[in-house]
Amino acid sequence: MFHWIQIIADWIVSDIFGMNKESHLAEALNFFIYDTVKILLLLFVIIFLMGILNSYFPIDRVRSFLSKKVLYGSEYLMASLFGVVTPFCSCSSVPLFIGFVKGGIPLGVTFAFLVTSPLVNEVAIGLFIGLFGVKTTIVYVVSGVLLGTISGVILQRLKLERLLTPWVKEILANAQREQNTFQEEKQPLNKRLPVIWNDVLIILKGVVPYVIVGIAIGGLMHGYIPEGFFEHNMSRDNLFAVPLATVIAVPMYSNASGILPVVQVLVAKGIPLGTAIAFMMGVVGLSLPEAMLLKKVMTFKLIGIFFTVVTLCIIISGYLFNIIF
Repeated sequence: MFHWIQIIADWIVSDIFGMNKESHLAEALNFFIYDTVKILLLLFVIIFLMGILNSYFPIDRVRSFLSKKVLYGSEYLMASLFGVVTPFCSCSSVPLFIGFVKGGIPLGVTFAFLVTSPLVNEVAIGLFIGLFGVKTTIVYVVSGVLLGTISGVILQRLKLERLLTPWVKEILANAQREQNTFQEEKQPLNKRLPVIWNDVLIILKGVVPYVIVGIAIGGLMHGYIPEGFFEHNMSRDNLFAVPLATVIAVPMYSNASGILPVVQVLVAKGIPLGTAIAFMMGVVGLSLPEAMLLKKVMTFKLIGIFFTVVTLCIIISGYLFNIIF
């Protein structure tokens, strides 16, 4: 879907800067250009579309519907399943996260999507089948969906809305005021578009610095996987290998398709499958660049709670994988 951005990034790095594509610096710059353009485009499109939807569908009504107990938690499962069909890495999922929050979707439901989206997608599923077989793939997909669903339920129960940043609260307040105006005056879409456009620009202006810093960190870390260290510390005999693999994965950044070949190498060298998958989940689901992007919409305390809950769920999944396989 974003192949044309990759072509432009390759052209800039190779033809404009004349850099060797195999060098670490060229890979980092290529990654930075590609992900920055992709995420900003996603953010623009999603916020614009959510602005149109919000102008016609009352935020309070959407929030109320998704918060009703009669759904029996299915809203978290639906959000996780939606994450499966969106082929985004953790940073690319953040624009949708912002759009969901702005649209009045409960925070826990939004978190369910944010957790599952980078972990499980059609590309990762295809690679997983080829590398580890159908049985392992099914267990992985089910565990990824359950991880997002359970994390979303836990985070919703903690009632963390108060830990959103003042910037997000102001965005929500503006959206509610604009929506009231639209509903009262029954304005046609062409009258609403200038207000929606202005809202998009305000959000982009607030988020762009965090996108640039976050992706720059990801670019520097891209491709840096010290395998020798992993082989030494993640052996089957190490009882704490799973939590260690999860924690040391957080500073790194890649998507599922990029890290799966590394997982295959680790497994081939004797590292238990559950430990290797916990490492993979940590890389794609909990990255430092993602934390930098989320800082604009969450306080440090909320980011810490989010990372802690998901980390614990990943560790449990890793141990279960080791027991099953």
